[in-house]
Amino acid sequence: MGTADAHDSPVVSVVIPCYRQAHFLPHAIESVLAQTYPHFEVIVVDDGSPDDTWAVASRYAGVRCVRQRNRGLSAARNAGLAASIGSYVVFLDADDRLTRDALAMGVREMAAHPDCALIAGDCNLINEHGSPVLSPMGPRVTRDHYRELLKNNFIWCPANVMYRRTVFRDVGHFDTSLRSAEDYDMYLRIARRFPIRTHAGIVAEYRFHRLAMSRNSGRMLRFSVRVLRAQRKYVRGDRDLEAACESGIQAYQTFYGIPLIRQIAKNLRGRRWRQVVPESIVALWYHPRAFAAHAYQRLYRTIMGAFT
Repeated sequence: MGTADAHDSPVVSVVIPCYRQAHFLPHAIESVLAQTYPHFEVIVVDDGSPDDTWAVASRYAGVRCVRQRNRGLSAARNAGLAASIGSYVVFLDADDRLTRDALAMGVREMAAHPDCALIAGDCNLINEHGSPVLSPMGPRVTRDHYRELLKNNFIWCPANVMYRRTVFRDVGHFDTSLRSAEDYDMYLRIARRFPIRTHAGIVAEYRFHRLAMSRNSGRMLRFSVRVLRAQRKYVRGDRDLEAACESGIQAYQTFYGIPLIRQIAKNLRGRRWRQVVPESIVALWYHPRAFAAHAYQRLYRTIMGAFT
């Protein structure tokens, strides 16, 4: 593993935040150690994890581990970034994996496009056991990246991205007030100000499993819509960008809001009131039209049934 940057062999810092994912962590670490590009460092951030994250990371020679009390994914990424030295940075979630040529492809693209603040490749989906599953990826976005990001986060997996380290000096670190969609927020902040680039190479394997953060509809609705609402002040006055932003908000309201409303109805039927109240607040605040249009009759029937 590299420890210093050479002119033609920049070090890539791979930061792996881990919380309750120690059972997946060896696969993430080993996917980095198997890279065809040799100039990298690996930093595991133990985010106050109650499992044996520290012990797992300590088994690998040359892998550094940073420990902190549980502060969330954004803070863990920021801690790893602060501890790293590489010219380029990749954030690999502990339940995901890099493909063997991921770093080589990213470094090559960075060298070919020195004006770009980040380079994003593509990913394949895997299941909880690491087996491939159908990956319904859309067409690659090759232009107007900020506008297209407003419509949809086309960067599925955080490990798809290689950042130029200097960009964090200009846009700041990950927002610790966001409990989800913090990577989406970062892409928007960067793409609004700097060129970015996508390429067609498969650089990551994105694990889709029942405990994945993206399966929590209420959380994803809340923070995805919040991130996009925060962009309104930057797009105001540009009709094309305003329309893209509102389109994105509506898309996430539909994608996460409808499953959330179904979950509220299910919890009502089960009289799980502690879940119903916070879920309903999220639905009303972040997708009020759907809550009214799609849920009123269903919820009314459910409420009446719960008391009869």
